[in-house]
Amino acid sequence: MGKFFGTDGVRGVFGEELTTELAYQLGRYGAYILSEGSHNPKIVIGKDTRISGDPLEKALTDGIISVGGKVVLAGVIPTPAVAVIAREIKADAGIVISASHNPYQFNGIKFFNGAGYKLSDDVENQIEKCIIDQLTINDRTDGSVETLEQPEKIYVEHITKGFACDFSGIRMVLDCANGASYRIAPKFFREAGADVVVIGHEPDGKNINDGYGSTCLDKLSDHVLSEKADIGIAFDGDADRCLAVDNEGRIIDGDKILHLVGAKLKQEGRLKKDTVVVTVMSNIGLDIALKDCGCKSVKTNVGDRYVLEEMLKEGYNLGGEQSGHVILLDHNTTGDGLLTAVSLLTILKEETRTSAELSSLMTSYPQVLVNAKVTNQTKNDYLTDEIIQKRITEVEKHFDGQGRVLIRPSGTEPLVRVMIEGKDQSELNRIATDLAKLIEERLA
Repeated sequence: MGKFFGTDGVRGVFGEELTTELAYQLGRYGAYILSEGSHNPKIVIGKDTRISGDPLEKALTDGIISVGGKVVLAGVIPTPAVAVIAREIKADAGIVISASHNPYQFNGIKFFNGAGYKLSDDVENQIEKCIIDQLTINDRTDGSVETLEQPEKIYVEHITKGFACDFSGIRMVLDCANGASYRIAPKFFREAGADVVVIGHEPDGKNINDGYGSTCLDKLSDHVLSEKADIGIAFDGDADRCLAVDNEGRIIDGDKILHLVGAKLKQEGRLKKDTVVVTVMSNIGLDIALKDCGCKSVKTNVGDRYVLEEMLKEGYNLGGEQSGHVILLDHNTTGDGLLTAVSLLTILKEETRTSAELSSLMTSYPQVLVNAKVTNQTKNDYLTDEIIQKRITEVEKHFDGQGRVLIRPSGTEPLVRVMIEGKDQSELNRIATDLAKLIEERLA
């Protein structure tokens, strides 16, 4: 992780870690690097509904046109739409202004290249080095700004290429998190024939993700039950992730979505290498359910960035995270909430079973996560501490074949995370707590 760029672009509290001055520099040097200083780069900018989106958009735009860039403003639109639009209009890059599922005080700036993929570490490092070194580059006066007409049309037409999108007969509740999907998603599903009840669709600049969206599903569950809906769909602030609630009000998480979509693609002969890429945090129940339908799973580190890297390297076409980042690489190059929802509703439309019956096809094992509080200097020392390693080995043997043990340091906090899955919740709580306590005693 560099000085500015993290695993998902540049992110921080607006006015503190993320300032308009930094946004200007990111626009200026980003445009310069992406054009290799040799032409007028065309860059699409989209944003979510945060109050800080406008000043950051203005600063980015000023930075890009200062080096002769051509800015195409897409306005408030989901993150995955920017990746699609960048490809369709043959732009050099796309930029999203969003902090995803975080509160409104945060914002972020994320780049896609012209093919719709997140920038490589190398390119991000080049941009970052230019900012740190304050590289001298000449100002240009031939930059320009235009507003893209009907950007949502480009995105929707791309999605509907691969799906029938006839959802007549389905009653759904849609939670837009007061975020980037609040206009496009209700209109899309209504035009596809669904009977749609919408919540979380009145953004005011400060209520994004506040009690609504994929990180807070209580309201969605309540509405599904009270409205007697067939399913509930929730996006996060920038709509690159999607979670669901079944007709009995229970959560359908990313693991269950990956199982349903993976099984469907396998049945149709379209799941490449019969494999789904998941992270180490996926539930062991997903592995078992995929195996039962003739599929395999491959695990990566936590983060959709690592899932995508593995998919591209090995030629897989489905991957994702428990949090609802689902990548359908035959259709888009990044996690796409609307696309995920379309895939899920297509399955529901074609099935005679309810969403609750479909969700129950995968059994989620109880999962306990306990944080051991250590220091940043010692959080990797559990790997070499003989007493800790001996206890971890004992726990792994105890759960062998009936659960799973995962110990990993936090990437951002002074913590070692102890995660255990198994059948007995009380046993999991006791063993995970004892192991976390041992790690604290040895490493704190």
